[in-house]
Amino acid sequence: MSTASQKKKTKIRPPRNSSDMSLDETWRRLSHNIREIFAQNAANLSFEENHRFGYNLVLGKQSEKLYEGVKVLVVENLQKMIKDKLIPAFPTGVRSDMISRAKEGEELLKAFRCVWDDHESGLCKLRDILKYLDRVYAPAQHLPVIYDAGVLLFHTHIIVPPIEGHLIDAVLDEVRVERDGFAINQSAVRGCVEVLSLLRGDRAAQPVYLEKLKPPLLEETRRFYETEGKRRLESFSAPEYLAYVDKRFIEEILRAQRYLTSQIAPLLQVILEETLLAPHLSAVIYMPNSGMDTMIDTDKVQSLNLMYKLFKRVDAGVPTIRSAFKDSIVRRGNEINMNAEFDAADELGGVEGSAKGKGKAKQKMTGSQTLQQALKWVQDVLDLKDKFNRVWSEAFDSDRELETATVEGFEKFINTNPKAPEFISLFIDENLKKGVKDKTDLEVDAALDKTITVFRYLTDKDVFERYYKGHLAKRLLLGRSVSHDAERQMLGKLKVECGHQFTQKLEGMFNDMKLSAETMDGYRAHLERTTAPSVSISVTVMTSTYWPSAATVTCTLPDVLVKATKSFEAYYLAKHTGRRLAWQPSMGTVDVRVQFKARKHDLTVSTIALVILLLFEDLEDDGFQTYEEIKMATNIPDGELSRNLQSLACAKYKILKKHPPGRDVNSGDSFSFNNDFTSSLQKIKISTVSSKVESTEERKETHHRIDEERRHQTEACIVRVMKDRKHMAHNDLINEVTRQLIPRFQPNPMDIKKRIEGLIEREYLERCDDRKSYNYMVSVYHGLVVIGLTMNFRREGLFSFVHLPDLYFLYSCIIIFSGNAN
Repeated sequence: MSTASQKKKTKIRPPRNSSDMSLDETWRRLSHNIREIFAQNAANLSFEENHRFGYNLVLGKQSEKLYEGVKVLVVENLQKMIKDKLIPAFPTGVRSDMISRAKEGEELLKAFRCVWDDHESGLCKLRDILKYLDRVYAPAQHLPVIYDAGVLLFHTHIIVPPIEGHLIDAVLDEVRVERDGFAINQSAVRGCVEVLSLLRGDRAAQPVYLEKLKPPLLEETRRFYETEGKRRLESFSAPEYLAYVDKRFIEEILRAQRYLTSQIAPLLQVILEETLLAPHLSAVIYMPNSGMDTMIDTDKVQSLNLMYKLFKRVDAGVPTIRSAFKDSIVRRGNEINMNAEFDAADELGGVEGSAKGKGKAKQKMTGSQTLQQALKWVQDVLDLKDKFNRVWSEAFDSDRELETATVEGFEKFINTNPKAPEFISLFIDENLKKGVKDKTDLEVDAALDKTITVFRYLTDKDVFERYYKGHLAKRLLLGRSVSHDAERQMLGKLKVECGHQFTQKLEGMFNDMKLSAETMDGYRAHLERTTAPSVSISVTVMTSTYWPSAATVTCTLPDVLVKATKSFEAYYLAKHTGRRLAWQPSMGTVDVRVQFKARKHDLTVSTIALVILLLFEDLEDDGFQTYEEIKMATNIPDGELSRNLQSLACAKYKILKKHPPGRDVNSGDSFSFNNDFTSSLQKIKISTVSSKVESTEERKETHHRIDEERRHQTEACIVRVMKDRKHMAHNDLINEVTRQLIPRFQPNPMDIKKRIEGLIEREYLERCDDRKSYNYMVSVYHGLVVIGLTMNFRREGLFSFVHLPDLYFLYSCIIIFSGNAN
């Protein structure tokens, strides 16, 4: 170990006081110099001399005398400044107006800051010359250093009544004047706030600013804005009030940053939210002539966006907007439903073509209006959807909670209209037909995309499916589709929305059209090798389970058509065994050339109309057929017969004459061939009288069939669930069946209960002893296990139940033919 490290360390001792000056004289001179420092005469003093005075007093064990003596001198100076500077700046109290009081308060704030600056400047100089006292005496005695002691003395002697009250009132007056829109001396207020933020009653206490000024400031702020909010709400419109509130938020933030300290800014914003926003949410949104509805009508997106941003500050803000947004959608949607006046046209049909005469023109207009009203309803809904989508995305920043309100609003009013599924299907049908005017392919595709959005809101999607299937069938059979690709695209969109099961039958219809074309190619090739009938026909073979179910119209075909149908039947059944063909003449069309007195015309008529026309072929020029004679000769049902006779004798092109004349066909009427018919057209299409929108009776029949299908689907779903679970409680079974059926329609729990009772009677299920749950049963007959006949019509776990007799028609086909006759 080194010997140097073992040497004793040298202790440096402070030098002894070698001054000849006594300690009393030293304190006398130091105290005189401290008074000069407070009198702003420090420039004439020696820092080194004053530092030595303090140092010698500490060495002379006069630290306590020095410490207490300095405090006395500080208090003496404070009393002097109070008398000379603060008291003269006190408000007089004789001026009642706010502006004058604010001016007086500004002078007091300036004087207060001046006193502090002088006091703090003197303390800094004392801190420099008494550093030895601060280092040796203050820590040992657990006392604050001279500077801190001086700050505490300032608080003790200055921040006391009445000075304290005058200062707080002055600050509040300045803030109030600025809130009223007048300019103030912000630096004077800032100077006072800065001092109050530094001062504390003791080292552990809160600053005076937080303890004395913040509570009355927040209370005054709340009182001001409660009164101001009510007053402004009565005189402002909703956009003006929102702009005013937003302006107040900005002003309070800037005010806090500039002279009230940033830590109080959040508290001021909370007060604004609680006084200007929270109590007035509904009043602003529903304000007459300027609330949210009016802002939406006038496209005030910026005002709506400001409302959303402000309301989002309070807990009840967005829910209030959500409720009002949904109500606005529902109200507008109900207006669209009310404006669509369909009742007057329910019982009337329309003619696809013009009609002469006042009565006939009215009937034609009614049919056209019926369709146009349906299309207008959908277009109005699409326009409403576009409008609220823009509001949601641009004004409400695509808020997900408000998106839910949009969905709920549209679902509510759309499903209030029982005809909505039919109207949507008609709208799609109109856009997918040939000859759509004023729309490009892109516009049609965009319209269909929007329609899918509206379709998404439907709860009864199975009702839409039935209507869409019927409209699609007409487009395919009559060749009216704008294009095969457009139909396939629409089918793809429906598949994305509802799954494969929803479009399975629709795809089957397209497949039938393709197979029918191939079958006709083979049949024509067959005719080239055999004797062809005198009438050429084009047959569409439709699988009965894919196409809309329609009652087969019985009709006695003339021999020329019978031979043509027998020829095709022989060819088809030779290639396909086990199938039954059922002809549908009511769905076919025929091109026939007719000789009139003036010239020949090529007529396109329905197959039923051709059968009627052929009855007049061998009659004399003045011969006629009665209604009953035509019915007996053709076996056409009354409804179909009346519609076709009306199209031939009561429409624009009168191929037949009705006796007596009129627009309605009665059983007592008679008909003759109109040999004098003339027209400038060579080809004439005679369309059958039909209604674009279902009549009341047709709609009842449609819904009856839908209800029947729903019963089967509900039973199939119950059986499928119970077969999987074996045992389930009643409520659990109801909930699970509802969950699986809701993608197609909204099931009624009472209907589900009835179906459960029916399955119990047929011994598919049994009720347990607790009467609250069910077991799945398997019945044995003749040694065979029978669990019911089901078809695998599956969509998201959903089965369609089919009775045994229906299975026969899985292999049947409906035949529609179009022919050419000369």
